[in-house]
Amino acid sequence: MQPEARDAAHLWDMLDAAREVLDFVNGMDLEQFSADRRTRLAVERQLLVVGEAAAHLSERFTGSHPEIPWRSIVGLRNVIAHEYGEILVDRLWRVVCDHLPALVAWLQDHQVEAPGDPPGV
Repeated sequence: MQPEARDAAHLWDMLDAAREVLDFVNGMDLEQFSADRRTRLAVERQLLVVGEAAAHLSERFTGSHPEIPWRSIVGLRNVIAHEYGEILVDRLWRVVCDHLPALVAWLQDHQVEAPGDPPGV
């Protein structure tokens, strides 16, 4: 199912933010990530964007793509946004390493485009 314009914009936000996260941590290991507060905060911010955009996707779209753990994506956003204590660094790292590349690949495979771009740009 092709996304409607509103969903396409949210999917683009997800893809753009997820790519940023992967760029931020490129070449890092867990120890380096744990020690780099600035990168951790940047990753948290972009994961908030991913989750917020996912939360605004239509039920029609998310329901037609049950292979994506939409609730978990939004749930992580909620944990980051509302957790007043320390965010578990190893949990963030696992999400970034184990789940985010697959989400980026899925979004790319579904030809998510930047809003306003003609198809294939």
